[in-house]
Amino acid sequence: MKSKRLRAPTIIGLAVSMAVIAAVMVNRESRQSTMSEASTMTIYSQAFSEGGEIPVDYTCDGQGKSPALTFGNVPDGSKSLTLILEDPDAPQGTFTHWLVFNIPPDTVTVDEELPATTPTFGLSGRNSAGSESYVGPCPPNGQHRYYFTLYALDTTLPLEAGTTKEQVMAAMVGHVIAETRLMGCYGAERRKI
Repeated sequence: MKSKRLRAPTIIGLAVSMAVIAAVMVNRESRQSTMSEASTMTIYSQAFSEGGEIPVDYTCDGQGKSPALTFGNVPDGSKSLTLILEDPDAPQGTFTHWLVFNIPPDTVTVDEELPATTPTFGLSGRNSAGSESYVGPCPPNGQHRYYFTLYALDTTLPLEAGTTKEQVMAAMVGHVIAETRLMGCYGAERRKI
């Protein structure tokens, strides 16, 4: 009798486990399908190519203006976009150079803008320098990588201008439907010219 009693809960437990696994697999396949459609979203700049050198005009050694960018294939159902420019090679840890959120999802181009200009295409967050504008690459040493990351969201963020990157990233959790990035480089050795 004991063995029969143990089998029933074991069979029920096994059935429940299989149902949970099946549900997770269906959800995973659905998400992968959505992400593969969304993974075609693009960001590029005519000023530099992927992995190329960022021209001096867009750095602290030039005019320090933000480069023109083009967004493509933003997924249907997107309610807003977020753009973050970061330098992961900064000596004190990742430095956020630019943060703009609640960009309208039908935005295709972002014009270059002068430094200390509030973006005309979304809300400015606070960068690592404490300002709400673009801060151009200005590496103190060596060659640094600069990532322009574009996120498509299924919501607009309930945040105000001046919000930190950490607050923006926390509000984005569970709402990112696509992500793409463009990486450019700029080096301190170039600054000696």
